[in-house]
Amino acid sequence: MSDLGKTIAIIGGTGALGSALAFRWGQSGYKIILGSRNEDKAKLSASKLNNLLGKESAKGLSNRDAANASEIIVLTVPFSNHNAIVDEIMEVAQGKIVVDTTVPLVPPKVSRVQLPEGGSVARQTQEKLGKNVRVVSAFQTIAAAELATETSSARLSGGNGHSSLENEVLVCGNNVEARSCVISLVEAAGLKGWHAGPIDNSVVSESLTPVLIFLNKRYQMNGSGIRIVGH
Repeated sequence: MSDLGKTIAIIGGTGALGSALAFRWGQSGYKIILGSRNEDKAKLSASKLNNLLGKESAKGLSNRDAANASEIIVLTVPFSNHNAIVDEIMEVAQGKIVVDTTVPLVPPKVSRVQLPEGGSVARQTQEKLGKNVRVVSAFQTIAAAELATETSSARLSGGNGHSSLENEVLVCGNNVEARSCVISLVEAAGLKGWHAGPIDNSVVSESLTPVLIFLNKRYQMNGSGIRIVGH
């Protein structure tokens, strides 16, 4: 299912993950709004993104204004800022899809699983925003640097940014239609997405991230991820 006519607000869109996703979705034809606590920073990042894309695909706004002006909201914010951001966008998120990429990393022990009360960040988001918001969990197992590196390579070679990413993404949410929409976003970013069940299952994705960080350190790898195999 195609959602190219919809506008995506990336809250925390000036950060590493938000910027990488914005580039890939911008290449795929989506309209992007970068949200930030600092609107001037968001506008500067949007200008740089448009220069990279060679077209006017993005604009920058405050977090709340970005969420208000979009149909799909993507949270790419640190765990430490998550609750405050959810409170900020709560009113304007009603009736929309909210994609939560947040991982409960608690420095300095970021390679240790430390789940929040209630089991998962995405479940907390769903409970906080209420039943009128369709929260979907995704992108926890793909490193921002991996997305950015592959995007840069594709841009320099004239490609579309969608090749050679082997990492796959688990997509969890209570609403099947919303999950399908996010699967489309995953594919537009050049990745394989999997329906992984209700929002409660996000605990698995969120738990995998610190494990992947540990593997990167232990085996001196960059950008380790997951793939689903079977017959």
